[in-house]
Amino acid sequence: MAIQDLSAQLWHERELLDLLTFKLEEEQLLLTAGKTRWLSHATREVEQVLDRLAAAGLARAVTAAVVAREWGLPDEATLRELAAGAPDGPWGAILSAHLTAMTEQTTAIRQLRDANAQFLRAASRSAQETLADGQPAAKTYDARGRAAGASSARLFDRDL
Repeated sequence: MAIQDLSAQLWHERELLDLLTFKLEEEQLLLTAGKTRWLSHATREVEQVLDRLAAAGLARAVTAAVVAREWGLPDEATLRELAAGAPDGPWGAILSAHLTAMTEQTTAIRQLRDANAQFLRAASRSAQETLADGQPAAKTYDARGRAAGASSARLFDRDL
């Protein structure tokens, strides 16, 4: 039965959303601790989970279309529309519960993503400021056209 497959796929997708939440929290811990050495690994793991989520979402869409067809709904019916159009029985409540849980997970993931982006911007700004502080002072040119640093300028009293 396609609805059972859809429910199993929704559980799988929710597990992937939990994993994504964990990976984003892991990334945030690295950022706040200043452990940038491992940041590329954490970011790659986030991307891998996102790839798995995309594949799971595609599989869910295919199965949802089959369920929609069985229930006399349009093939493009959303999860909300499937829950509303479910025949009598438990499936409407089950699909609504999945939708609620996935919506909450997505909100938490969005907040983590935004916080991590803020940390990354702050770290980038800090790195740029540090690099700018390490640059030698700008040089000027003397009367002969040679580069002269600010520290090479001297005053002489010719009367001595």
